[in-house]
Amino acid sequence: MITCHLRYIIDPHKLAGFEAYGRLWIRLVEKFGGKHHGYFMPSEGTSNVALAMFSFPSLAAYEDYRKRSFDDAECQAAIAMNEKDRFIISYERSFFRPVFDDDQGIKRAP
Repeated sequence: MITCHLRYIIDPHKLAGFEAYGRLWIRLVEKFGGKHHGYFMPSEGTSNVALAMFSFPSLAAYEDYRKRSFDDAECQAAIAMNEKDRFIISYERSFFRPVFDDDQGIKRAP
């Protein structure tokens, strides 16, 4: 399993637009076989940082999602939202391997 962590710098005056964008991507990631863990909006403290996390069974499955998303009309419409309203200033994408206790039944590489 691979988990993608996104750290966004967003326009704090356009939170509603970014939240609507996030709600779309939760469904879209799951449409392509991923498990979305949610978007995390600013609350207390920093007002311009938001986070998102989602997982795929493997890096290859994530790469397949990325490839297929470029040709998907719903994904392109979500991207167009930000291109029009510019609520995302920048973002960083990192990948992690989650660790669970043995009761989760997840196979791990040695």
